[in-house]
Amino acid sequence: MNDTTGRRSTGGWREGDPVGGRRWISLDKPLELESGRLLPGVRLAYQTWGELAPRRDNAVLVLHALTGDSHVTGPSGPGHPSPGWWEGLVGPGLALDTDRFFVVAPNVLGGCQGSTGPSSPAEDGRAWGSRFPRITIRDTVRAEEALADALGVEAWAAVVGGSMGGMRALEWALTFPDRVERALVLACPAATSAWQIAWAAPQLHAIRADPHWLGGDYHGTGRIPAEGLGVARRIAHVTYRGTGEFDSRFGRSPQAGEDPDRGGRFAVESYLDHQAAKLARRFDPASYVVLTEAMNTHDVGRGRGGIERALKEMPERTLVAGVDSDHLYPMAQQDEIARHLPVPDRARVISTPHGHDGFLVAVDQVAELVRELLGDAP
Repeated sequence: MNDTTGRRSTGGWREGDPVGGRRWISLDKPLELESGRLLPGVRLAYQTWGELAPRRDNAVLVLHALTGDSHVTGPSGPGHPSPGWWEGLVGPGLALDTDRFFVVAPNVLGGCQGSTGPSSPAEDGRAWGSRFPRITIRDTVRAEEALADALGVEAWAAVVGGSMGGMRALEWALTFPDRVERALVLACPAATSAWQIAWAAPQLHAIRADPHWLGGDYHGTGRIPAEGLGVARRIAHVTYRGTGEFDSRFGRSPQAGEDPDRGGRFAVESYLDHQAAKLARRFDPASYVVLTEAMNTHDVGRGRGGIERALKEMPERTLVAGVDSDHLYPMAQQDEIARHLPVPDRARVISTPHGHDGFLVAVDQVAELVRELLGDAP
């Protein structure tokens, strides 16, 4: 175990800023990727809440979405201007009750908040940059297996995740069936669709078209493709939120003090600009590319005889839920998962106008699903 809190400046953001109780584990051997390549020197950042029970049967794994990190809950800190991304879900007396459960949240492999990714040093001391290998969602969970081993967790009482975190929850349960007793899968598909790959394509093009991209080798040059990342974030954020929310929240109103007829912005444009700038301050564009491409390859049926056959191997205690206003990962995809579980069901519905991000916003509804899933846990 490595509990260092070192950090490296990387343009507009910092890789590895210490936040709360963040810690690291380093893999003792190269990680074998699904492609057959070996990735040496892997480390994962993670945070924990609560205590592992003597019987080691109360651990819950929480998995973040594309631009998330290990900071699920807790106050803001250096390099992290906001509280945790799932406040109200983890803590004493909450759905993930830390007086009862040992909650673990890793930063994903390929990320930029402490875990090994393109900005991390390779064996020659230079940032991986364009040399960082393509990874899959399965590769990320194989790295997280080492974290479970290091923490002494033989089996997770539950694995919980939404969006990319939901993809990882599916792969955890199917790759390591003896280590996942329950799963909560939110707002994600069994396999990424052409629609989702299509929305990702202009985001990837925007980052790579930025003159500061430098073929992916901008780390250490003092340059960062922040403009390209900002365009990518604007595109993505439109897909993350609901159409009704945008219309009711912003309408056709101009931004305060600006006139669209004279080159000013509409209020909704200002909002997207704000989201773009906020992400550029905390996220590495190369990690955005690596993780988006990993999500594009997501398919639980690959090498398992197809989606239907694979989903039959999920834990019997699996809950699936989608967001009724999600136009990026629509409810039909969650219904497909639920329909092919060992105990067929319909996906639960999180009702909110907030679109795909509803699983992050409607915390009370997610909390009820967590309580239902964990009601019979130790």
